[in-house]
Amino acid sequence: MYLTPQHVLLAGATGLTGEHLLDRLLNEPTITRVLAPSRRPLAEHPHLENPVGDPAVFLPQLNGRVDIAYCCLGTTIKQAGSEQAFRAVDLDMVVAFARRAREMGARHLIVISALGADPKSSVFYNRVKGEMEQALRAQDWPQLTICRPSLLLGDRVEPRLAEKVAGPLSRLIPGKYHGIEACQLARAMWRLALEEQDGVRVVESDELRKLGK
Repeated sequence: MYLTPQHVLLAGATGLTGEHLLDRLLNEPTITRVLAPSRRPLAEHPHLENPVGDPAVFLPQLNGRVDIAYCCLGTTIKQAGSEQAFRAVDLDMVVAFARRAREMGARHLIVISALGADPKSSVFYNRVKGEMEQALRAQDWPQLTICRPSLLLGDRVEPRLAEKVAGPLSRLIPGKYHGIEACQLARAMWRLALEEQDGVRVVESDELRKLGK
């Protein structure tokens, strides 16, 4: 069975994938409202509501019914400045956003995690992503879709050195380790929103690439 969401809540609309997803949502004729809070203003659109500021301030103030929530939040330790600051974004903020989305009526959460996410991982990045997934599962969503992309490819406003170096190589690696274009991931996330499949679904990078073609 397929449902078409009309009222959408989106976090991370200024990021690489979030920008593509926002553009997709605003050009879907079935979407009547996209609520996309952000730290910096987005371009105006008749179907867009864009609270701007500190998430700790505006998150509790978000209101109105939403059908589905997308979370594209994510940073790096270098950008965040420390492991603690990284956890505050990729774990704490994601979990807080999801909780508020549920309070607003969303029954489906689609979130970007990462390839190799595991709460028991010895790799800090993967461990935090795994802890995030674990926390979202504990929220008992009717429908939770966890996307685990490999290396994201695309032109960022602030290029990441590791992606510039590893990007060309990741295009040659087969299977789920093959890099994925951010626009492909955004298309896949929209298509996943149309599927009604109760429970938790984990979508690995190779499947995301197929869905995003």
